[in-house]
Amino acid sequence: MEATASKMKEVVQEKWKKRPLIISGPCSAETEEQVVETAVRLHKTGKVDIMRAGIWKPRTRPGSFEGVGAKGLPWLQHAKKLTGIPVAVEVATGKQVEDALTFEVDVLWIGARTTVNPFSVQEVADALRGVDVPVLIKNPINPDLELWTGAVERVAKAGIKQIGLIHRGFSSYGNTEYRNAPMWHLAIEMKRRNPGLLFINDPSHICGRRDILQDVAQEAIDLDYDGLIIESHIDPDNAWSDAKQQITPERLAEMLSSIRWRKEDIASEEYHAAMEKMRQQINQLDDELMQILSTRMKVSEKIGQYKKDNNITILQTNRWNAILERAYAKGEKLGLSKEFITKYFDAVHMESINHQNKILNS
Repeated sequence: MEATASKMKEVVQEKWKKRPLIISGPCSAETEEQVVETAVRLHKTGKVDIMRAGIWKPRTRPGSFEGVGAKGLPWLQHAKKLTGIPVAVEVATGKQVEDALTFEVDVLWIGARTTVNPFSVQEVADALRGVDVPVLIKNPINPDLELWTGAVERVAKAGIKQIGLIHRGFSSYGNTEYRNAPMWHLAIEMKRRNPGLLFINDPSHICGRRDILQDVAQEAIDLDYDGLIIESHIDPDNAWSDAKQQITPERLAEMLSSIRWRKEDIASEEYHAAMEKMRQQINQLDDELMQILSTRMKVSEKIGQYKKDNNITILQTNRWNAILERAYAKGEKLGLSKEFITKYFDAVHMESINHQNKILNS
């Protein structure tokens, strides 16, 4: 299966265009035997386009397994020659970029802990100048789209033409269900801003456990993601890092076969006519909502004037609690979730506060 460098580059170019693009492999390269066996088993599934493996592992606390380092790169090179599957690794420094390219790594990705630091991203970008290699960029750990966008801009300015985004979830206070809260609305906004970039989901790092991987992967596909990056291991329970979120290559194949793959559009006049009619209804309702919200803010401004005249604070906690309780009760009857009601009224409340604040300080 051994391919020349130019032939492999053509393979990677084709894989990059494939939808869905599936990337899989162990969280960490542990031994050469483990890497090669993983590659062989992934190849047998016929479902994996690129094999990933962590060589350098940035960990939250010292003492955890931080990867085998550059000595693992020849293992990936060997696995690629045996199976023909392109390989990808995470890089966080200029030296790691150079080492990875020396051993013909086909795709690089920038991890969440690196994306959060513009200096580190710039170092990686500088090392990429003059290089023709696809680069994937994970969202930063904290929910900050400007950091994510900045990383994309830095890599693009280095001359990289093939850039993709990986949504791996965000760290958030109070989150208990996921390892990293998906915050789908942020990912959707990033996708809206960058419609031309490959956009894939990382359910492994969102979930942190394997029992909900398929649900998150399905939601990503339902939201029109271009692919998935999922961690797989020949012996997940005994993996040296992130054991709980990894699955075997065979289980990966089963999961991918069970996902309901969607398409963005179909060539049907009946479908498009029906959709256009309902979208016009949505547009009309949105216009009405905007008008109602504008009217609400005008009433808030009048309230603000009364508060100013009587030297009263803007925030009235008892009133705010009463509004929320009333909204929860009404929303439940109308089929609206408490989560939505909370986010919606929080936004309306803050806009109302802003309007009243202008009145009080005018």
